[in-house]
Amino acid sequence: MMKDIIPLSVPYLGEEEARAAGEAVASGWVTQGPRVKAFEDAFAEYTGAPFACAVSSCTAALHLALLSAGVSPGDVVATVSHSFIATANAVRYCQAEPVFVDIDPATRNMDPAALARSINGDFEERNGSLWYKHVARIAVGESPLRGRSGASGRLAAILVVHQVGLPADLSAILAIADHFNTPVIEDAACAIGSEIRIGDDWEKIGQPHGDVACFSFHPRKVITTGDGGMLATNNPEYDRRFRLLRHHGMSVSDAARHRSDKVVFEDYPITAYNYRMTDIQAAVGIEQMKRLPEIVHKRGLIASKYMDALAGLPGLQLPAVPPFARTNWQSFIVRLIGSRGRDSVIEAMQNSGISTRRGVMCSHLEPPYAKGWPRGSLPASEAGREFDIILPLFPAMTDPQVQAVATALAAAVGSSHFPKSSRIR
Repeated sequence: MMKDIIPLSVPYLGEEEARAAGEAVASGWVTQGPRVKAFEDAFAEYTGAPFACAVSSCTAALHLALLSAGVSPGDVVATVSHSFIATANAVRYCQAEPVFVDIDPATRNMDPAALARSINGDFEERNGSLWYKHVARIAVGESPLRGRSGASGRLAAILVVHQVGLPADLSAILAIADHFNTPVIEDAACAIGSEIRIGDDWEKIGQPHGDVACFSFHPRKVITTGDGGMLATNNPEYDRRFRLLRHHGMSVSDAARHRSDKVVFEDYPITAYNYRMTDIQAAVGIEQMKRLPEIVHKRGLIASKYMDALAGLPGLQLPAVPPFARTNWQSFIVRLIGSRGRDSVIEAMQNSGISTRRGVMCSHLEPPYAKGWPRGSLPASEAGREFDIILPLFPAMTDPQVQAVATALAAAVGSSHFPKSSRIR
């Protein structure tokens, strides 16, 4: 197998992160402690969120957000299938079930019109709540609704994804949620550094605009701590609950106990989880936050070069950014148009030494969900999975690498139009 010459993604890490991690190790405090608090403060300051709580992953963040918003056993959550499977799985962690909504093909995000159609057509109002009419269809396979006694199907939340860093149409989705008095959780795993226009103002994803926004620091994301997540909210009660839930329900943090000049014993008032971030990770995250504006800028420049190089290339549809959004370009996705198959294009790129990936997965086509959602039920989502390809994009990417990707892609789709190197500038 040919070794990748151009990888899909490379974390933007340097001496500063290595030194910060080393200092955390040398300090003797390596679990959740003062550096986690400093990372949370830096994140809150950057996004404008009143509260930020660090956890072990974005999946953990989604779980805690849904629990705190009131998602309970037997409930359903409206979300998209067109996302990494963690989005849907986090709903099941709450013993609830996702109800999938199709995407807008132009943005690859939840289609507000499809959401409205689903709520108006697939739910009915009972006792002041909305209840899903088709529970029997989705209460199959691994669904926690399967075999459940008592009422099931209450709409407990809307979980909207900012896919590959491009903000969803939050203004439209929030208007629908407000009308039906439903909490909104933002899966902003990819979206740190992205912005959305609210009225006349540009605001960072993470303020948040729904009830809670959840972020990832996996190495494929814009900034990384190796792994990790963050919950951002403007609700102090949610923040208090996140901090209990992430640390076994412990009423007093380790840091507070160690700082106290009195003997302090903690209580455990609720059953909770071990979702802590370590101080080693947080030390890296603090340095990554300093780099974030530069990282977003560099990613935008590379995306612009791709746009120039691939403009007019037959057989491709380039990504579009709606006027209400500013993306961080976490990924650069192109849509194949015509008869050339996705897998053959990916293979041809691989043979040219270029790593690519298929488009965003569809959770409803995976075994845990497929029994309730047959193929064809979400056509726009399925088209994204079948015809999209993710191209390499990382801050240290060079002009020759962009040119190589563009040239190889032109050859792979069988185009006689080859990008010229002069277009990369």
